[in-house]
Amino acid sequence: MRSAFEAWAQRDGHIVRRREDKPEEYLVFETQRRWVIWQAALASGAKAAAESPSKFAEQGAAAMQQDEAAVRNRVLNEVLDAFSDLDESAGMEGVLKVIQGLKKRQKATADQA
Repeated sequence: MRSAFEAWAQRDGHIVRRREDKPEEYLVFETQRRWVIWQAALASGAKAAAESPSKFAEQGAAAMQQDEAAVRNRVLNEVLDAFSDLDESAGMEGVLKVIQGLKKRQKATADQA
């Protein structure tokens, strides 16, 4: 998962060098922030897939891969849009607030369905 993120981040022009003292974190704050967003988006997409397995089981393998890619892109774009209003001074607390807001929005959407 991390290698896919790093490939995506590099294509987007981000520095993916990690900290020497904490190799699980990125040296550049913006890359670290996007890594947290990436993980939240993947978790959100996995939860959506787990909640409706019959929908995914009925489709063919090629169609499923295209659908999964579309869902991943949609979720990632939605998450990035949610984080775009966050200023850098908010830090990790701001990131957590945005993630909680996304979870509430996802739950509200699931309750409507």
